[in-house]
Formats: sequence, structure tokens, C-alpha cells
Amino acid sequence: MAKKRTVRRRKKVAAKSVGLAPTDTKLVDDPATVQLARDVENDGGVVLTSYREPFGSTPVILAALPIDRVEPTPFQRDPSEPHVKRLMNVIETLRRFLDPIIAIRHDDKYWTPNGNHRLQALRKLGAQTVVALLVPDPDVAFKILALNTEKAHNLKEKSLETIRMARALADSDGTRVERTFAFEFDQPAFLTLGAAYEERPRLSGGAYHSLLRRIEDFLDERLSRAVPERERRAKKLLAIDDEVGRIVQKLKTRGLTSPYLRPFVVARINPIRFSTSTEFDFDDVLGRMQKNAAKFNIDKVRQEEVVRAGGGPVEEGD
Repeated sequence: MAKKRTVRRRKKVAAKSVGLAPTDTKLVDDPATVQLARDVENDGGVVLTSYREPFGSTPVILAALPIDRVEPTPFQRDPSEPHVKRLMNVIETLRRFLDPIIAIRHDDKYWTPNGNHRLQALRKLGAQTVVALLVPDPDVAFKILALNTEKAHNLKEKSLETIRMARALADSDGTRVERTFAFEFDQPAFLTLGAAYEERPRLSGGAYHSLLRRIEDFLDERLSRAVPERERRAKKLLAIDDEVGRIVQKLKTRGLTSPYLRPFVVARINPIRFSTSTEFDFDDVLGRMQKNAAKFNIDKVRQEEVVRAGGGPVEEGD
């Protein structure tokens, strides 16, 4: 059963009561940071400075790294070529690179969970060096969704990154429980949708997202078992999508045309559309959806109903 979500209100804090004063940020006495600085020098990079981040007081190194030693984390989205070209134009026009990427050291190289577009732009411009905020904590590599600020993710990108992160974490330590990664994964629906997108890249995930957000919760299962469970759920979702696709095709044959046909059908077969409950069983809901799809009567659908149901955004890539 999905657990009832609680909304926590942010507590008010007094002005200038959190974090370090400017003079305290330069005091870094951390063995891991000292060793990381040595590694940077051995890797052919240069430590420009080290400091304590003023909000949480955690250590950070500002470093100039050889660009050929830096790669994006392997589980993040592919770069957008138009965005890379825009960044190239900005860097060339300013003749400056003023936005360091974030990086961690991994197996004698460097991973960036936030900065791949900037990294690719610099590479295409022929740069030798990339400036990075180097963090000693390797878990930062899995904070992609929270860190990324250079280009907003769409639903497909968020979902694929989340299931890829789950697989990488399961491979490195599958004993950790899925629920403990709630911050990294952001939404449990992303995990199921991500597994579905892997099987069907052109899935209209936006049609199912609001439903999944209501019936999904993070699992109290080890990642080694949670990932296969997400794959199982994705298969059930895709089976429903097959039925929805057949219904949509029949509606089109009848002459009904709208970019919102699929969301319209999904809404019609959604068994909890008018429910006020906050707890649902995933298999029960999708099982009832399957039955509703099987008995869907296309003869009762009118064009004006589809038009009234439209108006939401059409998901990018659908």
C-alpha cells in the first residue's frame, strides 16, 4: 500500500543565522580534501584553491582539470546538441568560461553530474582545460536531478536518469534499500516510467505520470530486488499502453483527431480518477485499468468530449 504523504512546512529562520561567515570559509582541515588535492596534481590538474562551502560548511576544491580526464556520469541523459551549440556561442562571444562544472574523482578520472553540456561545448571549441568545483563526497554523483540547473529535464530524461542511477547503485551495493534514495530519485514514478521508456523510447509517459504519482511509493526493498520490481511494473504499464494505443487507433479511424487522444483514453480507463483515497495497490489499479480498456466503447466517444479534455501540455518527444 502507498503510504500517506505528509506536507512539512519550512521553519522560519533568522537572517544571517545559518552557515559560515566569509572569514571561516577558507579554513579547510580535512584529510580527504588534502588527498584529493594531491590526486588532482598527480592527474595533471591544478588546484586553484580549496574552501568550505558557506551554507553547509562542506569542503570543496576549485580545480583546473585536463578536459580529456572528465566524463559525464554514465547514467545521465544524452546532451542536447542545440543547447551545446548555444553554450559554444556564448563562450566564444564572451571569450570566457565563467560557470565551473561540478565533479567528483572516480577511478583516476572525473565524473560530472552537473555540467555535461558545458563540458561538451568546451570540447567542441578545442579547449584543453575545464574548471570544476571538485567535491570529495562521491555520492554527489547521484544527485543529478537536484543539481542540474543548466537545462531543465523533461519527463523522459528524468525517468531514464533515475532508473539508470538505480541500476548503477544496485551494481555497486544492492543491499541498500530503495527508499533511502528518495532524495536522489525524487519520485517513485520516475523509476517505473524509466524502465518503461527503456523498453519503449516513444512512450507517451506524460499520459500516465499523474496516475503513477498517486499509486507509487518508494519500496522498502533492497535495490537488487527493487530494480526487477520496477521492470515488472513497467511491463504491466506497457501492456496497458498497448491497449490504449489500439483504442486511440480506432478513434482515429472514426475521424476523431486530437493530440490529446491518448491522455483522454487513459483518463477514461483510470479507475481512481474520482477517488479521494490516498492509499492504492499498484497491481490492483493497473489490473482494473486493463479491464476498463478491454471494455472501452469507442462508439460512445464524441469529438467535443475529446476537445474539452484537451488543453494540457503535450510532452516533448511524444
